Amino acid sequence: MRYLPLTDADRSSMLDRIGVSSVDDLFVDVPAVGQFDGAFDLPDHMAEFDVERLMSAMANRNITTADVPSFLGAGAYRHHVPASVDYLIQRGEFLTSYTPYQPEISQGTLQALFEFQSMVALITGMDVANASMYDGATSCAEAVLMARRVTRRNRAVVSGSVHPHYSAVTETQAKYVDIDIDIREPDLDGTEDLTDLIDDQTACVVVQNPGIFGHVRDLSSLASHCQENGALLIVVVTEVVSLGALQSPGAMGADVVVAEGQSIGNPQGFGGPYVGLFAARQKYVRQMPGRLCGETTDVDGKRGWVLTLSTREQHIRREKATSNICTNAGLCALAFTIHLALLGENGFRDMAMLNHARASKLADLLEAVDGVEVLPQAFFNEFAVRLSKPAGDVVNALAAKGVLAGVPASRLYGVGTDLDNILMIAASELTSADDMDALVDALSEELS
Repeated sequence: MRYLPLTDADRSSMLDRIGVSSVDDLFVDVPAVGQFDGAFDLPDHMAEFDVERLMSAMANRNITTADVPSFLGAGAYRHHVPASVDYLIQRGEFLTSYTPYQPEISQGTLQALFEFQSMVALITGMDVANASMYDGATSCAEAVLMARRVTRRNRAVVSGSVHPHYSAVTETQAKYVDIDIDIREPDLDGTEDLTDLIDDQTACVVVQNPGIFGHVRDLSSLASHCQENGALLIVVVTEVVSLGALQSPGAMGADVVVAEGQSIGNPQGFGGPYVGLFAARQKYVRQMPGRLCGETTDVDGKRGWVLTLSTREQHIRREKATSNICTNAGLCALAFTIHLALLGENGFRDMAMLNHARASKLADLLEAVDGVEVLPQAFFNEFAVRLSKPAGDVVNALAAKGVLAGVPASRLYGVGTDLDNILMIAASELTSADDMDALVDALSEELS
């Protein structure tokens, strides 16, 4: 490559030093299916306007959640984002800013992060929150690593209610730091009991609320049991809008709360970028990953902001760092902050209640469809149903008809399990009566 001024001898020397024979040997841990072997099916060169036309045609092959009735959820949700959010975050001073390496001269950035932290602490019911993480899954992994530091124990119990992507990321992060990750079987009926698994070797218990299948649970008893055994309770929230209607994890006794903040201010974006939330009790503040901004006064007594804690390795922490996350999703965190500020407490609560009302109405309509069984549960805006046919096949058939029916459990847990006929369906304030009718009609036709 023209911008890598290394000779073949340089590369050979580097490979010898690390004990491999070729660059390809560095990728042996990547499954073959994930490695590129061949050439892209693209022309070698085209005029700029031809490239634009080609790329537009390719993009138009996508079906987005804004184009058709959509009931997709399972960790990424479609909500209304006011136009003012995009307008504000695209101002040059926000859009082009990066991690402040001389933080105190970036008062605007620090104030925005401070407001973000305050909001996250409020809605999670926790004492302190950091200035954001990459996403919900990496936040979950960091929380488990933090629990190990706090308790000096090496075992984590991960509930079957936790999104399997979060569990997988956590397991990957813990692979080389001697943490035993006990991931439980999927909790389809919401009756999972973890108390017998908690002992004096347990660093933490990780649960999700609402769970991956939509269950809403009171975690107070589990929190008490964790405290009695010296373990931390980590609560995962993939649908942050739920915190506007449900009792906060902090009020139920959580020690750490991690969440995906995408639902507030950030549209679904084919996988990101999203923003991870991380909040904890005050006594664990020095073990938290990421950065924390604080409020102070200057020499003239005026209000100002400072970078209070910075735990990452780039800030000269080196081996003492509590995290190697190198930045925060600052622009996404700003979008979250602006949107939540526009809503206010009452608006946030009203939005959450509207989500629940729409999901409840949809569940009632689906209950009357032959071949659909709405699984009994207390839910927020997402619930599971059992179909009379494999859910993956049904979803594909309905997508061809212009309805995104939801996320089949087989998409997350693999085909060939007892979850093949399970479909997770989400509704939001954007789910109209016409959308619901379209889903009911399409399912009735496909399952008849």
